[in-house]
Amino acid sequence: MSPLSAFPPSALRLLPWTNADGKPCYLISDHGRSLLGERADTVESLQLGMGADICGHARELLDDSRASADELRFLARCLYDALRDALRIARSHIGPDVVVPEADPS
Repeated sequence: MSPLSAFPPSALRLLPWTNADGKPCYLISDHGRSLLGERADTVESLQLGMGADICGHARELLDDSRASADELRFLARCLYDALRDALRIARSHIGPDVVVPEADPS
């Protein structure tokens, strides 16, 4: 699997997961590639793939006039989670010069 990006040595990288308290996790590496960085690349690829899958399911459910309120609420939660992950990945990869807003953590 190829990395989503190549981080320069000593770059601060926002990881695609949080700690037990829900706070962001960062990686500082003294070289461009690391095992943890490769794991983060894999997790990010999986998160983006799941987001794409959720978009496909969303289209089907939104086109179904028989969809219940509970199904639509569940869909909204899944879409929220996918967008939150995508925003975190964007913040991690585009660099400090471009501001990507934080998703509401609640």
